[in-house]
Amino acid sequence: MLKIQGGHALSGTVTISGSKNAAAPIISAALLFDSAILHNVPRIGDVFNLLEIIKSFGVSVEFTGNDLKLEWVKASDENIDRDRMKKIRISILLLPSLLQKFGRAVFPFPGGCNIGKRPIGEHISGLVDLGYQLSTDDDMYRLSGSKKAGEIHLHANRMVTATENLLTASVLRDGITVIHNAAYEPHVIDLVKALRSAGVEIETRYNHQIVVHGVSSLPKRLEHSIASDYLESGTFVIIGALASESYIDIVHAAIPDLDAFLERVHSIGVRTENLGNDTLRVFRSRDLVARDIQTNIFPGVPSDLQSPIAILLTQAEGISRIHEVLYEGRFTYLLELEKMKGHVALLNPHEAMVFGPTPLRAATVSSWDLRAGAAMIIAGLIAAGETRITNVEYIERGYEDIVGKLVKLGAKIEKDDIL
Repeated sequence: MLKIQGGHALSGTVTISGSKNAAAPIISAALLFDSAILHNVPRIGDVFNLLEIIKSFGVSVEFTGNDLKLEWVKASDENIDRDRMKKIRISILLLPSLLQKFGRAVFPFPGGCNIGKRPIGEHISGLVDLGYQLSTDDDMYRLSGSKKAGEIHLHANRMVTATENLLTASVLRDGITVIHNAAYEPHVIDLVKALRSAGVEIETRYNHQIVVHGVSSLPKRLEHSIASDYLESGTFVIIGALASESYIDIVHAAIPDLDAFLERVHSIGVRTENLGNDTLRVFRSRDLVARDIQTNIFPGVPSDLQSPIAILLTQAEGISRIHEVLYEGRFTYLLELEKMKGHVALLNPHEAMVFGPTPLRAATVSSWDLRAGAAMIIAGLIAAGETRITNVEYIERGYEDIVGKLVKLGAKIEKDDIL
């Protein structure tokens, strides 16, 4: 449980960690190499769980600070931790490396997400189109075989993890792979950069095509630094706007990746200044005004920042409407916000209204998912009284040392493992 004493003004500098959403696919793709050294890897729950799975099929893992070293030492798929795979959605990113190493992969439908079941049809159909054979039994998927040669066209339907999986699976292949309707989120592009650094020719085209020129072999070792987490950065933009004394500075802010988000929060009344060297100053922002917000795939406003934006809108004058186009389970946090006297209305699974400005009041609330948990932290920082947040493991899945970062800024927040 987190305990937050609201109303304490924040100041200082926060440094953004490596991207959760980039770390998972790059760690998974690193298994195509004999060894890898990855820098700026966030120390978060999702990464630790992924590493436990990786250890179970014969990879040595050394995680010191934010540097991660991986090396194949005793490759075997006999004791893969499928129970853990079932619990975390990102485990599906291991499929290309497992198939490349062992020629087969037996895996459960991945879980671990409360915002709606993520389909894996594009993953499976793409791998089958690449040449693998599929069978199912006992709630398990079984893929086996080898990849075909020649030019192959795949379809990702703008799905991020499907794009990442099909990209990774296409690297070691005799032929060109064209991924149509590929996702272009920053974490996808970071995976492209990592593979390009290893000598793989990858084209990213204006029409959302990614073209992979397959290679027969890769270097023995991959080395790459994970990009900064623009979603964590966006979260701290809203924290700075609502809870700073005068301003906070965000270092490694991934400013280019926040373009649509910053445009929308600027329209609400948030003030920022680009200080150069990827550092963003966010000023305490008053006289906020209501706006309509619609999430979208990149480069639109990220769905992952929708719930933090809603907290911002509780302090804006007027009625705001939020249209969540991607996930049907994103609005569960509104139940918790109502406990804090937030004035909101759920219109349907994809639309909600926020009425403001509303003084928030402390309450005991739950973190329904990773981003909802971050929203509850923001609400607690500005609410009168002591807010308590349960299910903090969701928050720890994606935010590295968020309590420590907030304490450094002057927040009165602590984790209580007893309650």
